[in-house]
Amino acid sequence: MNRLHIIFFWEEMNKKEIIRKYKETVQPMGVYQIKNLKNHKLFIGSTKDIRARINRIKFQLKTGSYSHKEIQQDYFEAGETGFSVEVLDLLSTIEHLDENYDEELELLEQLWLDKIQPYGDKGYNKIKNNN
Repeated sequence: MNRLHIIFFWEEMNKKEIIRKYKETVQPMGVYQIKNLKNHKLFIGSTKDIRARINRIKFQLKTGSYSHKEIQQDYFEAGETGFSVEVLDLLSTIEHLDENYDEELELLEQLWLDKIQPYGDKGYNKIKNNN
């Protein structure tokens, strides 16, 4: 192997190690909002990896691939400076990767939905039918 192959091999091993460590680390979980700064409509959601979700949302909005069509259309009209994506709250009891935090996240999200009421003219969320 020449020097270039050794460097490439080392970089690949280093990337795999970084990815492995990332997957073994508890990521910040919480509630986020997408805010239209032009019409003040909000979308509230929750996720097990808040940093990754916010990065994905921003990327998808920029590339026109965000799954919520109304938000995507408004983003096209308002532009990048017309929107913000922010963390509203973090789940503070995270200790172990193998625990399931779905119920806690759902409760935290529902608390924010109840507080802000981002429905109809005020937001992009749809009222959940609990039936």
